[in-house]
Amino acid sequence: MATTIEATLRQRTGSGALNAMRREGYIPSVIYGATENKNIKVHQKTFRDHLNTKPSSQVLIDLDVEGVGETKVFIQDIQFDAISGAILHADFLAVKDDTVLTAKLPIKLHGEPAGVKAGGLLEQLVHSTKIKALPKDLPLQIDADVTDLEIAENLTIGGIKFPEGVTPILDGRVLVALVAKTRVAQSEAAAVVEGSEQDAPEEGAEGGDAAPAAE
Repeated sequence: MATTIEATLRQRTGSGALNAMRREGYIPSVIYGATENKNIKVHQKTFRDHLNTKPSSQVLIDLDVEGVGETKVFIQDIQFDAISGAILHADFLAVKDDTVLTAKLPIKLHGEPAGVKAGGLLEQLVHSTKIKALPKDLPLQIDADVTDLEIAENLTIGGIKFPEGVTPILDGRVLVALVAKTRVAQSEAAAVVEGSEQDAPEEGAEGGDAAPAAE
């Protein structure tokens, strides 16, 4: 179920007017993809609070535009201030049931790999992936099970079980995670090998396979 956020149509344009709007606590925004684009504004704190509850910013919401009514939209893009982190602008795509959405979603790893239990270290190389899905199939994140990974084994995009209706865009060979052997484990293995070599009897030593001395 999508969250409903209130919005208001805006008439002011130009950098000066938009900056004043931001100082008033609003985010200048645009709804496009419908019959005509609509310039709107949404409350900065309300929108930010909503984003803070989601693992991804690319989600569906219902915009209740004053004087217009509710419109189901997809958060297509958000522009942030590079210094303050404040939201400067948001683009909303009006969607229908048959709208194919492209979203960048986080990848969440689940489970403790068998290789980690054996002393390995789980490394996540890719933290998000682009997917395509209809609005009804759009997940908040992509879940990947790594329980069966042994040391030196990896998980690729092709090895993730994506939800029904969700199609990955990245190549299936892209590495998402792997279980590496830690330096401690490597040192311990080297010590075992070295110790075994030192304990092995030398040729000709007592207890070894030395040839009997000639009488």
